[in-house]
Amino acid sequence: MIHYTKDTDKIVTLQLDMSGRSGNVINHELGKAFNPVIEHLLQEKARHALRGIVLTSAKKTFLEGGDLEHLYQTTDKAELYAFAQRLKSVLRALEQPGIPVVAAINGDALGLGFEVALACHHRIVIDNPKIRLGHPEVNIGSIPSGGAIVRLMWLLGIERAWPILMRGLRYSPQEAIKVGIIDELARDQKDMLERAKSWLLNRASDRRPWDTEHETIPGGTAADVPIAEKIREMTAQLSAETHDNYPALRAILDILSEGSKVDFDTALRIDSRRFAELVSGPECKNMISTFWFDQRSIKSGINRPKGYGRFRPRKVGVIGAGLMGSGIALACLRRGLEVVLKDVSKPIAARGREFIARKLDEYIEQGTFQPSEREEFMAKLRVTDDAADFRECDIIIEAVFENSMVKKKVTREAEVLLDEYSIFGSNTISIPITQLAEASLRPENYVGLHFFAPAEEVPLVEIVRGTKTSEETVARAFDFAIAIRKIPIVVKDDWGFYAARVLNTYILEGITLLEEGYPPALIENLGLQTGMSRGPLAYADDTGLHIVRSYENQAAEHYGSKYIQHPAARVLDQMIEELERPGRAKRGGFYAYSTTEKRRLWPELAEHFPVTITDYDRREISDRLLFAQVLEAVWCLQEGVIMTTAAANLGSVYGWGFPAFKGGVIRFVHDYGVDAFLARCADFEKRYGPRFKAPRRLRELVQ
Repeated sequence: MIHYTKDTDKIVTLQLDMSGRSGNVINHELGKAFNPVIEHLLQEKARHALRGIVLTSAKKTFLEGGDLEHLYQTTDKAELYAFAQRLKSVLRALEQPGIPVVAAINGDALGLGFEVALACHHRIVIDNPKIRLGHPEVNIGSIPSGGAIVRLMWLLGIERAWPILMRGLRYSPQEAIKVGIIDELARDQKDMLERAKSWLLNRASDRRPWDTEHETIPGGTAADVPIAEKIREMTAQLSAETHDNYPALRAILDILSEGSKVDFDTALRIDSRRFAELVSGPECKNMISTFWFDQRSIKSGINRPKGYGRFRPRKVGVIGAGLMGSGIALACLRRGLEVVLKDVSKPIAARGREFIARKLDEYIEQGTFQPSEREEFMAKLRVTDDAADFRECDIIIEAVFENSMVKKKVTREAEVLLDEYSIFGSNTISIPITQLAEASLRPENYVGLHFFAPAEEVPLVEIVRGTKTSEETVARAFDFAIAIRKIPIVVKDDWGFYAARVLNTYILEGITLLEEGYPPALIENLGLQTGMSRGPLAYADDTGLHIVRSYENQAAEHYGSKYIQHPAARVLDQMIEELERPGRAKRGGFYAYSTTEKRRLWPELAEHFPVTITDYDRREISDRLLFAQVLEAVWCLQEGVIMTTAAANLGSVYGWGFPAFKGGVIRFVHDYGVDAFLARCADFEKRYGPRFKAPRRLRELVQ
């Protein structure tokens, strides 16, 4: 569990090595193992036989996070408070014996793993850009439980600690030293251990700032007027940006404020109380369910066809050097793949190279990559106007203009250069894959690979299975997505696939509210307050009203005689045909666009869609916007468009910005309560029509 060695300079090295695991995980086992070690170290200190401790790992990672399943299942606040306090006592024992401790970090240290590092007096990390450090807990609706908020406040001050905690970023070593959460970088393992020993031998004091008399928090406390004013500004900004939908962020701010005005151990108790309240709440449960359990099940291959060996792509071809194609190319380069980026001419293809170079420079500036890696990545990129350069590619992805003829042309041109084992992917957003595969020499090797903008950042990929797409091709597409660290969801080749189809219901419901006479600003603001990334009218403009209407037309074709026209269709026709305002691409839609100002709602909307409703139920409007999406997602499950609730949840959050604190579209039903949800659907169906009819198998599908 913990290997103990001591050298002639009285330096003890504690090497974490949990048996039966690929990595070290901080849990009750590790806590129990630490206690006798600490007692022995105190005895050694009393005999003057100990000068310091190096804490390191025998695994590839330093220390991983804790037991999320336990936190997810536990609802008792007293139990959660006791858990947090026990963890804090272990870390206090590590930093309080009067023995200086160095964390020699040789791999990832995230969440509770980094809490241990913060409890050490000094942190040295190997300068490997693949290592990740920090506190991403807010990404699953939680906060650090071992006192990291209070420690970072004491080390950096409230103003510097707040952005580190609230962003939930995973820092590379270069980034980590810039923001101040580590102290030194080492070249390699040997250099790291030598630096650790040198620091211990030259250490004058072994007390932490918060355990040292007369030491203060850098920058001041919330009892000081300037900091109190700054905290009020942070609170106001947080409310404006999140509409108070994410209690973890507010909890961090409260701990920083209240904890700064009391002694360290009292601040830790405040921290534990906030942690217990937060983790027992629905938002945290929702986010753990989706961003931990669902994500792990997807990445483990729950939707991958079984019985096929793992596909290991080495060389990727990308057709189209626009923002999407260049983003896909960059995503591949970042994971060490060779990329051939093609466009109609070398100058146009070169723009893709320039985009990738700029993005890499940004990453280097942030510390995500080292300058030496830039040349390594760029050396693996070839830009061209000649399809012959696609020879030896394992996969080609076309990301050209959304036009069936153009896509078929580039498919025929490139596919002849591939061998029988390579696959061809289309990044189409609206054209059926089965239709595009008509141009393919090997339709069984043709698959949809729908990335989301910006492709280099959004972690989701829709894998669209055409009528003739083989199961092996789906498995290979899945492996490719995993290789470039994307979350793959497998969907049926149906109208709108999954993400666009469900998003369209949000857009259409917002447009319907406009036609009913609700103020457009109210519709947009309530869309944002529900937690959506954009209001429905803004989303309509960004998508393009022609595409919104085309999805509805595809729905009409799909359902045939059962189709009932959506009430928003009349508005779409009027905006496109009569008013000639088809969306953002033409600089005119529900919003007005200027080259110098942020877009704003079109001032003439009221002339064409007058406001007639001034007395309204905000909760009802919000529910209509969300229920429309959730119901369509359940229909997708029932119709086999998407295979699992895990994929439905992750696809909704990453694909179009469904509220993350709700855990996604299917988790929303659990949060709302299945019976209450069905009752609300019945009420909406009676008043607004059959689009709110609950699918027959809803209760079964959302279990």
